[in-house]
Parts: sequence; structure tokens; C-alpha cells
Amino acid sequence: MQMQFLSRKPFTARRLVFLGLLVSQSLVLYLVESLIPLSFAVPGAKLGLSNIIGLSTLLLFGIGDAVLVTLMRITISSLFWGGMSVFLFSLCGGILSLFAMHALRSAFKEKIGIPGLSVAGAVFHNIGQLLAAAIVIENIRIIYYLPMLLLAAVPTGMLVGICTHFMTMHIRKIYGRRILGK
Repeated sequence: MQMQFLSRKPFTARRLVFLGLLVSQSLVLYLVESLIPLSFAVPGAKLGLSNIIGLSTLLLFGIGDAVLVTLMRITISSLFWGGMSVFLFSLCGGILSLFAMHALRSAFKEKIGIPGLSVAGAVFHNIGQLLAAAIVIENIRIIYYLPMLLLAAVPTGMLVGICTHFMTMHIRKIYGRRILGK
């Protein structure tokens, strides 16, 4: 039996297992990232390692599956290691980031590389989180903190993009049509 969710492609058992593994990998990267302090440079900044998986899913499977994997990671990580505020900020940042990267990829096709997409995703992730914070604290002036967050977003976005490039290259080489259905 084949199921569909956000994607037009049916969920085969193999693809569903692979997406489950991507969720698991993103949770592991989320935990690893929580052990690396980056707040000494820019308070509130993180490496965004779990975004390697979100961007890889976007590139390999499309926006529907990327949203699904990201939602699963945010929900599970918030339940076990966060709370409602972590859920809200991660959700706003993660979803805005995915849609921005998807829009850029659709608009510019091959003209923008994976590191460029990742930097854009990091920027929009910060914008999404600051907008959520502005709503929670009822003060839009928190957006003035964006330039500080961008100091961290550009290099961490590049790091995530480079890692994503190598990950997607190897997944395509190893699994090809068996998983990706292309």
C-alpha cells in the first residue's frame, strides 16, 4: 500500500524508512549542536547542524518531505529537550527558512549553489525566530538584533551548505533511484 503526505510522490516503504533515518540524523545533530557553545560570540546563535538534514531533504526529495522531516525534528526535539518557546521559535525559523530556500532554488535553478541556499536559509531562520519573538514579547524592536545574528548566520550557513553539498552528493551516488525515485 502506498501513502502520500505533502509530496506528490507516493511513500514507498524504502522511502519512508529513509525519511525516518533523516529525522533521526537531524535529532542527533541537534543534540551534538547543543553541546557546542556558540553564545560566547553572538548570544542566541547556534551552528544549525540539523539544518544539514533539512536542506538535504529539500534538495533530494522536495519541499513537502523537507517540511515533514523538519516538523518531526522540531516536534520531537521540543518535546524532549525544549519546551513551547523552543517549539515556537524553531517552527517559525525552520519553516520560513525552508520556504525561502525552496523559492530561491525555484527562481534561480542552477545559478545559486548549495552554500548560497544555506546562507539564505540561515538568514531567514533568524528572521523567522525574531518575528516570533517580536510577537511573543509584543515589541518589534527586537528585530534590531538581526545584524548581530547575521554575523553568525553567514559563516554557519556556509558550513551547513558545504556539509549538505557533500552529503547530497554521496547519497545520490550511493542510493540514486532506489531511494530518490528519480
